[in-house]
Amino acid sequence: MLEHPSLLSHRPLRALAISAVALIAGGFAAAGFASGGGASSAPQATAQPEDPTVVAARHYNTAVRYRERAVKLEKQLPTVEEAKKRAKITKKIAGSYRNAEHELRAALKIKPRSHQALSDLGFALRKQGRYDEALEAYDQALGLAPGYPQAIEYRGEAFLGLGRVEDAKNAYMALFAGNRALAEELLTAMKQWLIERQADPGTLDATAVEAFGEWVASRDQVARQVPPLAEQQARLWGR
Repeated sequence: MLEHPSLLSHRPLRALAISAVALIAGGFAAAGFASGGGASSAPQATAQPEDPTVVAARHYNTAVRYRERAVKLEKQLPTVEEAKKRAKITKKIAGSYRNAEHELRAALKIKPRSHQALSDLGFALRKQGRYDEALEAYDQALGLAPGYPQAIEYRGEAFLGLGRVEDAKNAYMALFAGNRALAEELLTAMKQWLIERQADPGTLDATAVEAFGEWVASRDQVARQVPPLAEQQARLWGR
C-alpha cells in the first residue's frame, strides 16, 4: 500500500511516504516553542504549554519512522534463510507496527479528524492482522475524506485479508478510474493473495477463489491495454 501524503502495505513504501512538508499540508502545521526569561532579578517567565499541533505532528512523524523501518525490514526478510535471523526480523517488524499504532493513536487524540492519520492507523492495524479494526479506521478516514485513494487501497487489502473478494474488487475498480498507480498496487496484492490461497484456501470456497483468479487475470489484461487517463489525454492532444 504515509503509502502518499501519509505514512504506513506489507509492500514497499510508495511515493506516498509522508514528509514533514506533507504533514504540514495535512493539518499538522509546524510551530516553534515559546521561550521566556530575563535578568536574574526579574521573575522567571512561566513556561508556555507546547502547541498541541506540534505535539500531534511529532507523534505522526515518529509513526512514519516506525513504519519506514518495518517496510525496510519486510523487504529484507525474503532474502534471509537462517530461521533464527528471520524470527528476529519478524519480531522487529511486528514491534515497529505496534509502535506506529501507538504514535498514531497519540496523534489522533489531539487531531481526531486527521484522515491521513486514521488511514495510516488502519495500515498499522492491518499489518498486525487486525483486519476488522483496520476497516473501522479506514471507514472513518473515508468518512472525513471520501475518495481518499490511499485509504481505498489499504481497505482493499484488508478486504482480501478477510476473504471479502467482492469488496476488494470494488475497491480496485474505484482506484482504476482515478488512481492507476494504487490500482496496480492493489492488483499486485490480489495476485499474491491468490498464490497463497491457491496453495491453501483454508475456509474459502475453492470455486470462488478460482473465479476471483480469473477476474484478476482479466483486469490485468485490461490494465495493460488501457493507458491511464492522463496518457489518453496526452495522445488525444498530440502531446
